[in-house]
Amino acid sequence: MRRPSSGPSGHTRAASSTIFYLPTANSCLGAIHRNKRWTIHTLHKGRKRYILIHADVIEKGENTRVETFVVGQDVSKGERLQWIVEGGQYKAGYLLDDEEGLSGSGGLLISETVIPGFEYSEHDFMTPEAFDSLIAPAQRDELSWLPKKASHHIVLQ
Repeated sequence: MRRPSSGPSGHTRAASSTIFYLPTANSCLGAIHRNKRWTIHTLHKGRKRYILIHADVIEKGENTRVETFVVGQDVSKGERLQWIVEGGQYKAGYLLDDEEGLSGSGGLLISETVIPGFEYSEHDFMTPEAFDSLIAPAQRDELSWLPKKASHHIVLQ
């Protein structure tokens, strides 16, 4: 299903789009990025620690809220099988062992469904400048691996 875009060009876009995403041990760090639109994530296999930076709800003079959670099959321990990242929130993560206490990861297979459909112009990576302005000094050392180098940035309009 396609519908007219709300953009100035008037082009049509998909009502939603879905991809499979498979980070592996060779590419286990997910660079922090965001989409302008909501993304529904569905886990198929593996485990990962997710980090969300709620850059979309910053109040003057307050720290940006940073949320972490584990996606995996063990819901009795609070692991998530499905989660939504609202538009404007930055997200990143790293792989965990497939089972707690055992070493090794076969990767993480998830589906990401973007509503309305994904458009590259609505996606960007966090810049070091945005990182410094959003993240409290006390949290910067722990999260310093998140921003990519400037050559990889696309500006979110």
